[in-house]
Amino acid sequence: MSRKVTLKEIVQEFDLEVIVGWDQLDREVTVADLYRPGIELAGFFTYHPVERLQLLGKTELSFIQELSKRKREQRLQRLCDPQVPCFCVTRDYPVPEELQRAASQKGVPIIRTELATTKFGSKLTNYLEKRLAPVTTIHGVLVDVYGVGVLLMGSSGIGKSETALELVKRGHRLVADDAVEIQQTGEGTLVGHAPELIRYLLEIRGLGIINVMTLFGAGAVRDKKKISLAIRLEVWEQSRQYDRLGLDEEKMRIIDTDLTLLTIPVRPGRNLAVIIEVAAMNFRMKRLGYNAAQQFVQKLGQTIEESDEID
Repeated sequence: MSRKVTLKEIVQEFDLEVIVGWDQLDREVTVADLYRPGIELAGFFTYHPVERLQLLGKTELSFIQELSKRKREQRLQRLCDPQVPCFCVTRDYPVPEELQRAASQKGVPIIRTELATTKFGSKLTNYLEKRLAPVTTIHGVLVDVYGVGVLLMGSSGIGKSETALELVKRGHRLVADDAVEIQQTGEGTLVGHAPELIRYLLEIRGLGIINVMTLFGAGAVRDKKKISLAIRLEVWEQSRQYDRLGLDEEKMRIIDTDLTLLTIPVRPGRNLAVIIEVAAMNFRMKRLGYNAAQQFVQKLGQTIEESDEID
């Protein structure tokens, strides 16, 4: 799902001064990248990224002042493309009159900050990346088990919420139940949280809705967590062959990120909470470089070779 941020939200977030375009603050910023139009001020507009918010700092404004009046008017007119979300002047520098006139004619807002260009650009980029990160919602439960964000999935009634409750009782932390909002905050990074309406709530069939934070304390919940492992719970099928060694690593894609996926069959007598705890610990060990399945296969191979030599 694509997301957007309005200029009004940016102005309020950073307490910016609006120089031109009070009536244009409903404009939307759709990309997190910023742009400092240096080469365009020199007259080269072929690759001007008009979809980005344009930053004007000391370097750009000094160059504008060095231009002749005619060139200044021409280039600022071209710079003020109607598709530009806005211009942001940093360090509280005065805004050139030619830029104000051109921006008013084209309907492009100009805002100003007292912060230095690099500092403001860094803060604004971080804000936009967070706000514009792609988001999706998945039916499941998200828990923090030994520091590993585990996403539990499966058909309705399979026991996801009951397993989460058992994990909470064993000292782990609930992030979201039923609906998990997932945001891709960076390359290969997924962060999950609960919708505001159901935050800290857990639905247990026959019991109803319980508030985990009220019953177990603030240490039993988390507002958000990076998702590292996905586990699918499914009813045990006698005819299906389940992975018994753990050599084959299945993946599932959420947005643009691939997650390790484990399929755990459910049947009476299996302690799912303990299995998920061990899955989380095993996942951490794999990330540290130890893979029990590979170690077993290597030792098995060595044992076979030694027995062949004796024969």
